[in-house]
Amino acid sequence: MRAVVQRVSRASVEVDGREVGAIGPGLAVLLGVGQDDGPEQAAWLAAKIAGLRIFPDAQDKLNLSVSDIGGAILVVSQFTLWGECSRGKRPSFSRAAGGEKAQPLYEAFVAELKKLGLTVATGVFGAMMELHLTNAGPVTLLLDTDKTF
Repeated sequence: MRAVVQRVSRASVEVDGREVGAIGPGLAVLLGVGQDDGPEQAAWLAAKIAGLRIFPDAQDKLNLSVSDIGGAILVVSQFTLWGECSRGKRPSFSRAAGGEKAQPLYEAFVAELKKLGLTVATGVFGAMMELHLTNAGPVTLLLDTDKTF
């Protein structure tokens, strides 16, 4: 699994002009599921993101997690995180999982976050979505369960 994690002061996602998910302070997570991913990757990545210490403490040091600040997480599916752009100008998405595999793992990732006690909002899997966010910091991290970056 791959994720782009952004610390936000607020974020929302719309489908067909209708807001389907919104959060205040917390994290916006774009999640891509790869062909080789399974439930273990969903659980590992959820725990990793929930525990990331990327919020400032009283001394302005990045020592607090989203749980510590009482924040929420907005999760949006993003198969294009698996886009391979090393050759030519058209990305290949051959390493991305198809919807029949990706959707249950996306849902498992969301369920793992909720099991950790987090408030989670989501987009609509497979839909054309518009994501609106205010990146706080800005703080943006790339995570990969294969630890390639």
